[in-house]
Amino acid sequence: MTGPVRVTDPSDPRLTDYTDLTDVALRRRREPAEGLFMAEGEKVIRRALQAGHPMRSMLLTPRWADAMGDVIDAAGAPVYLVEPEVAERVTGYHVHRGALAAMGRRPLPEPSALLASARRLAVLEAVNDHTNVGAVFRGAAALGLDGVLLSPDCADPLYRRAVKVSMGAVFSLPYARLDRWPQGLRDVSAAGFQVFALTPAPDARDIAEVAARTRGERVAVLLGAEGHGLTDRALAAADARVRIPMAHGIDSLNVAAAAAVAFYALGAGAA
Repeated sequence: MTGPVRVTDPSDPRLTDYTDLTDVALRRRREPAEGLFMAEGEKVIRRALQAGHPMRSMLLTPRWADAMGDVIDAAGAPVYLVEPEVAERVTGYHVHRGALAAMGRRPLPEPSALLASARRLAVLEAVNDHTNVGAVFRGAAALGLDGVLLSPDCADPLYRRAVKVSMGAVFSLPYARLDRWPQGLRDVSAAGFQVFALTPAPDARDIAEVAARTRGERVAVLLGAEGHGLTDRALAAADARVRIPMAHGIDSLNVAAAAAVAFYALGAGAA
């Protein structure tokens, strides 16, 4: 493998993977179709490689060449050195971390594989904000969950923003999509999981009470998007509705914050 190649032309076709990274609609369509995703920053790139994702190429500003030297040597993929202003013209934003890698996606596991081996799961319905998806993955990984199941309309966990916010947790936590929704929740229950829908509804059960009564059981935490929350169909498919008690007149938490509280509470109960 030859060393890094300097590129000065933002329109160089070798940089095609990195073009228009701020065009969310375009990247949502393009990346899954082409089997790629973006890893941004040294830590995230290293974690993607450690998780077994193949590198297609890497885009670096010169000052990152030394720090990424071992990755360059082992990459087996083209490495392009560009000045910061060239990187900005290619990607559409200031790449302040100075390192991007185009990585290959791996096939997703079947939901049945997660259901067979996990004891604690997060299940997301229509969480389409990439920042929230990344934060939920980070919390789930940190608090010992075994995987994540996604409804068909959830945001892509491998979209650049989700990967970045998760600090690479999307690589360490297996996830799968439930193709049928909310019918797929029946498969979760049939696999022996207690499905608890997180909602601020005042008639929902206190999460601490539920956690105390489910010690040793298989638990799935069902979370919805901010604003509307879980749909009526998802709520009806759950085994129970649970809530996090609020104080000082606050009616709810950001979905990622609520998820972390629920993971901690119900995770302890499932251990």
